[in-house]
Amino acid sequence: MQGSANLNVMIKAARKAGRSLAKDFREVENLQVSRKGAGDFVSKADLSAEKIIKEELMEARPTYGWLAEEGGEEEGADPTRRWIVDPLDGTTNFLHGLPHWAVS
Repeated sequence: MQGSANLNVMIKAARKAGRSLAKDFREVENLQVSRKGAGDFVSKADLSAEKIIKEELMEARPTYGWLAEEGGEEEGADPTRRWIVDPLDGTTNFLHGLPHWAVS
C-alpha cells in the first residue's frame, strides 16, 4: 500500500517540522524576518521547517519531485510523483503571535 506508506512519511515530516515551528512560535519575537513581496514575509522558521520536511520526504522517496513555497521546484526521476509543500501556511498569523497556522 503505497498510499498509506506515503501518508506515514508525510505525517512524520510534518510533525518534525511542527515541533520546530512550535519552538519558534514560543520565541516569535526573536525570529529573523525578511520581506518576499508586498505584504508577504518569510521567516527563519519557514526556511528551517522547509529544510526539515525536504530532508525527511526526499530521504524516504528520493525519486519524487519537489515543489515548495520557499525553495522552488525540482524535477524528480519519477514524473508521476511530486511533493508539494508549504512549510508554514499562515506566516503572517505566526509572526503576529496568532496560533492559526499549519504545515501544509
